[in-house]
Amino acid sequence: MIVRPSQIGVNADELSVRSLIYFFIELENLLHYIGKRLRKSGESIAIAEGVTSGFLQFSFSQMRDAARFYKGGVTTYTLDDVSRVLEIDNGTHSLNFVSAEVAESMAKKVGTLYQSDWSIAVTGFASTTDSAHGKLYCYFAIAYKGKIILIEKLDLHSRTKSVNAQLYYSEFILGCFKIELDKHRMENEADSEEPTH
Repeated sequence: MIVRPSQIGVNADELSVRSLIYFFIELENLLHYIGKRLRKSGESIAIAEGVTSGFLQFSFSQMRDAARFYKGGVTTYTLDDVSRVLEIDNGTHSLNFVSAEVAESMAKKVGTLYQSDWSIAVTGFASTTDSAHGKLYCYFAIAYKGKIILIEKLDLHSRTKSVNAQLYYSEFILGCFKIELDKHRMENEADSEEPTH
């Protein structure tokens, strides 16, 4: 059985607002956790983004004591800017600059540029275009000390609104970053517990 918003006394706009409120509550918890982990580890992060158009950078700036770990970021929204600002050769990548290789290059470059321990990069589409073949997707990469530790593609339904796509990409990437921070912490704890001879 399909339940429509009108059947439960809520119109679609109200449902969208409620969803957005829950999204921001969950996002606030996620940002609090990431900020706490970075402060405790004493490590830093930098961001390179296109499709999310600064939302990841905004998110890190909202964390408590952000200046202790957030080095900054770059938003490159056009092909020319990705090539010029991040010094990625547009002759070696796909025409639309949306690929795993580009996300990887962006993550490595922004980490070097800001001399950060961690770096995150994302490139993709928030609206359907001819170059996206009518699809919505992004590639993102997370690097630690210049080494890519995660690279993923995230697909969305083609009818997703642009702002929702950007928010969803951002939240998903931040969730993945939280997981990588936890893995890194557990590895460090395991290393420190190994017996010395």
